[in-house]
Amino acid sequence: MLSARARWLVITLAAVASALLMARLGLWQLDRAVQKESLQQAVDSSVALPPLPAQALAHAPAQVAGQLHRRVTVRGQWLPERTVFLDNRQMDGRPGFFVLTPLRLDDGSAVLVQRGWVPRDMQERTRLPAIATPAQPVTLTARIEGPPARLYEFTPQGGEMGVIRQNLSIESFADETQLSLRPLTLLQLDDAVAPAADGLRRHWPLPAVDVHKHYGYAVQWFSLAALITGLYVWFQLLRPRRRAA
Repeated sequence: MLSARARWLVITLAAVASALLMARLGLWQLDRAVQKESLQQAVDSSVALPPLPAQALAHAPAQVAGQLHRRVTVRGQWLPERTVFLDNRQMDGRPGFFVLTPLRLDDGSAVLVQRGWVPRDMQERTRLPAIATPAQPVTLTARIEGPPARLYEFTPQGGEMGVIRQNLSIESFADETQLSLRPLTLLQLDDAVAPAADGLRRHWPLPAVDVHKHYGYAVQWFSLAALITGLYVWFQLLRPRRRAA
């Protein structure tokens, strides 16, 4: 059996260690919030930059980070036979497909364009709509982004095959199609002057970072640290003195 002094020492050490740990976690969440705010500022700065010249579009992966979220106007020829539909994608809260088609640029290379979103046929999942694709060269305005977001898949290899796919890797798609793909994708934007007549939705939200959740977590950790400290002070310091009095 521990003596009263030994028991008090164990409780004190446990309380101090727990309070310090909770406070450290709170500071970590504040640090994460600062990082996210810096990231959001970088995104906003990129969006505010003037459009990138088409000839400056990244050829190497190392160049992509400095071009993300900027606008660009490109001209090229659609390759509709290489169109793929990414499944289980939502827009405005509705399930459907993201439609991706390579665009062959004037220099012979190609870029994968996320053209927009179409709803899923609720009666027949594999029934795909016909997407109107001009046969002549087109000029489109887009926002530069990285590869499409990946979703969880039970069969990683099977998820990147066929017209309907769960995920798509730019490198694997380049090997499959033998196209010289740029290491990025373009989010096609609606033209305010002459909107595209392909029936696709393009409500692409700007990238946003959820900073408030980190402040909320920080408040929770600091509150736990204060609770542990308050309980220790009451049960180990104030309450014994009141009993003694």
